[in-house]
Amino acid sequence: MTTLVHLSDIHFGGVADIRAVEGVEEVLPSFAPAAIIISGDFCQRARAGEFQRARAFLRAASKVAPVHAIAGNHDVQWWREPLGIPLLGRARYAKYRRYLAEELAPALTVDAAIICAAPSAHGLAPGSVTWNPRDLTVKGHIAAAAIARAAGVFAAAGNGSLRVLVTHHNVLKGRISRRWGLARPLATLRAIAESGADIVCCGHDHEAGIGTIEMAGRRVVVSTAGTLSTRGRGGSPPSFNVLKITPRAIRAEVHAFERASGGFTLSEEREFAR
Repeated sequence: MTTLVHLSDIHFGGVADIRAVEGVEEVLPSFAPAAIIISGDFCQRARAGEFQRARAFLRAASKVAPVHAIAGNHDVQWWREPLGIPLLGRARYAKYRRYLAEELAPALTVDAAIICAAPSAHGLAPGSVTWNPRDLTVKGHIAAAAIARAAGVFAAAGNGSLRVLVTHHNVLKGRISRRWGLARPLATLRAIAESGADIVCCGHDHEAGIGTIEMAGRRVVVSTAGTLSTRGRGGSPPSFNVLKITPRAIRAEVHAFERASGGFTLSEEREFAR
């Protein structure tokens, strides 16, 4: 069995739930993961101190297993390059690259899984703009080139490999928020299905969930991780997801934080045949 731990939306800064973060740091080794996936929003305001705490978290996690990380919308200093126009000298991803990872779209192969990023957090960018003003800098988009790159990575993998696509914004509509994370959701869902991905790991909506994309004659399992901050959607507790993969099945679990004990318990689980 290959085990992947999926975290998202830690939000180091004023809203991070430090007890939950410390609980994750303690429990991670017990899963013996092949990899740890973090699908963005390490920070709250993209400040240096927040990135420094996130760096310490990444270093600790990397001692447990290889880490695959991407940027979220809170990690992007979009005001430096609104609509792709440089205004303030340093690029929007400068701090993320300085403190966390130089590569914005990493690929990682572990055991029988290949994990590939398709960045969706670009700030105020043409592909993320909608007619709703409240979506500005909040919605994301996955560029066609990013999907094509992931499809190429997946195509080069062996027949038995599990193909995991990682993006920040929730690809399915939130159950509580009823909001899509992506500006062009339906077209993107079809592109994801056609890319060859078996699993999508995402976050952003602060509500944990397990679902599927059923398109193009394929089924893709969607792991939407919740948040490790105090801002869980609908008052939901901090949580993270675990994916357990065998040659025959994909088991997806949500582990929720219990404040009384300071630990995590299984709160949702689903299993899908491969």
